[in-house]
Amino acid sequence: MYTETFYRIALNKTEGLGKATTKQILSIAGSAQNVFEFPESWQQKLRNRKRCAVEIKLTDKLKYLVENELSLMEKYQVHLCHYLDSNYPHRLKRCSDAPVSFYYKGSCEFNPARVLAVVGTRNATAYGTRSLTKVLEELKESNIVTVSGLAYGIDTVAHEESLNFGIPTIAVLGNGLHTVYPASNKQLSDKILANGGSLISEFDFHTGPDRMNFPARNRIIAGMADAVLVAESGIKGGSIITAQIANSYNRDIFAIPGSIFDDMHAGCHDLIRKNIAAMVTSGKDLLEMMNWDSAPQPIQTQLFPELSEDEEIIFRFIQQGKKNIDEISGHCSQFSPSKLAGLLLTMELKGVIFALPGKSYSTEL
Repeated sequence: MYTETFYRIALNKTEGLGKATTKQILSIAGSAQNVFEFPESWQQKLRNRKRCAVEIKLTDKLKYLVENELSLMEKYQVHLCHYLDSNYPHRLKRCSDAPVSFYYKGSCEFNPARVLAVVGTRNATAYGTRSLTKVLEELKESNIVTVSGLAYGIDTVAHEESLNFGIPTIAVLGNGLHTVYPASNKQLSDKILANGGSLISEFDFHTGPDRMNFPARNRIIAGMADAVLVAESGIKGGSIITAQIANSYNRDIFAIPGSIFDDMHAGCHDLIRKNIAAMVTSGKDLLEMMNWDSAPQPIQTQLFPELSEDEEIIFRFIQQGKKNIDEISGHCSQFSPSKLAGLLLTMELKGVIFALPGKSYSTEL
């Protein structure tokens, strides 16, 4: 008998199976193990919605690939965070193209109170470095976590200065966790892990840093955050793409202005001019616009003793603010529609959530 993690990796490695279909199958089957061992539990229901053209079968080749991946994960202390796990980033989970799972080293805390993504050019100037350092220093008491891509330039500054100011930081890689790219940031990655941060990647262990991987990496950076700060950028580049992705996710975008005579700041100015990004010149600006200038409420480990584990997952999500049934269903896709409806009704009867007009729910009237 294989573990659930084994089946989850096997599902990831099944060729031709897209993210949306995989999530739909998991929502019906309830677990990756059920997908392989009890195909009748989901195949007919899926056919009623959409035909799955891919054969999902545990072949000898697939077993070998998964066992090899698991062996490497154990050797290098790499873990898997899956769409069905309670610690899967809830911000990312609301994105339609969120990965089914990703690998990580270090901390497994992916749902802090406040997350700021920091992106920018790989050719950071002295001005860009000083500006970002100023902003991060002014955010050091605000209980935020930063996320960036561990690339040259602004990404490196974001991680280094976060560590200098005691801000936890997460690095999202565009390659497998067998190596750090660029190699010059290996020591920085070790420092991130030593200070309670994480390295994460959706790519298999030995995947190289191919150019095509970085747009996929950028969407995770955008999806994990409440807001994205473009510290310095030309008119084109990965940081502008990340800002556009974040905008499509309805995230808040901020940009630091620079000299009108320097093309290195043209991307930031363009985002501001098009009202995609708000201009910030200090950490205080960002805190005020995000309403982060008040102390966040501590997260309780046990919200209500009478709540089941499933009910507490739902409650934690609704507690963030009023949620409609589609948002709840998307966040809690491990529950079938009928089970989710039953859980919501039970919680409503317990008086911990309230049904509102428009098929919405809140923890407050």
